Amino acid sequence: MIQSTVFRGIFPPMITPLRPDFSLDIARTERLIEHLIDGGVHGIFILGTTGEFAGLSSAVKRNLIQITCKQVNGRVPILVGVTDCSFTESVDLAAIAHRSGVEAVVAAPPFYMNIGQAELINYYQKLADSIELPLFLYDMPSHTKIRIEVETAVKLSKHPNIIGIKDSSGIIENFQALCEAFKQQPEFKILVGPEEFLAETLKMGGDGGVTGGANLYPKLYVALYEAFQKKDFDTVKKLQETIHFLANNLYQNGTYQSSYLKGLKAAMSFEGLCEDNFAPPIFPYTPVEKSTLYAKFLQVKERVRHSFD
Repeated sequence: MIQSTVFRGIFPPMITPLRPDFSLDIARTERLIEHLIDGGVHGIFILGTTGEFAGLSSAVKRNLIQITCKQVNGRVPILVGVTDCSFTESVDLAAIAHRSGVEAVVAAPPFYMNIGQAELINYYQKLADSIELPLFLYDMPSHTKIRIEVETAVKLSKHPNIIGIKDSSGIIENFQALCEAFKQQPEFKILVGPEEFLAETLKMGGDGGVTGGANLYPKLYVALYEAFQKKDFDTVKKLQETIHFLANNLYQNGTYQSSYLKGLKAAMSFEGLCEDNFAPPIFPYTPVEKSTLYAKFLQVKERVRHSFD
């Protein structure tokens, strides 16, 4: 089994470049992967929330896994989301990931049936028993309607195939509790989702970030992580402020519940990294909304540039 020590740093939750017919945009997928690796990322996470996994066909998921593995060619570790309401579908996707050369998989709780912590523990233990790759838990209660409680994560960490957790709860106290609970288990990796907390969670003992904005500006997030490793806390503070500026300007355009993903993908389209096509039910910004975002994007781009002065 791959050592969990490789899962440290910045792992962008890669967006899925799509064509208007919702098929995979292969050329832009390959271009985006090179953009991320050139930016110094420590790994890539595909088929997560930012990757629109829930709206993608099985064929697109399979295609994305295979193309990503071929393009990355072992240069950085790859994480693949296998979240599904169907246990069998998750196991089958994990098998495709394993055959393709992926390093680990990530699974949020099944998000339709009403379940409690006992059923959640049983689910993850059964999933970990049924797949050949190491497994990260993925706490995303805003989307799954159930939390992976800290005590549940501790119990599940006893399984030899469960090696970490991505905390997207958005509750900083929850992340702190995880760090305290696993203080004596440094091999169990704790990654943060919300990038607004990146610097704070690193100080708590977190292992890195699965940060959406790193799709657009990977060097910004990598620079913050590396500055933290060097204990250059002035630079960490400066870069975290830039990340807050990015989030406030790109992720809150309009009143859509999906404004984070709309804003990120539209901003990436300004850089030619993808087209702003989405899997339904999400749809692109109107031309007027996109024009408003573009003005904000230019401000963000300038702020990012000055962060490296």
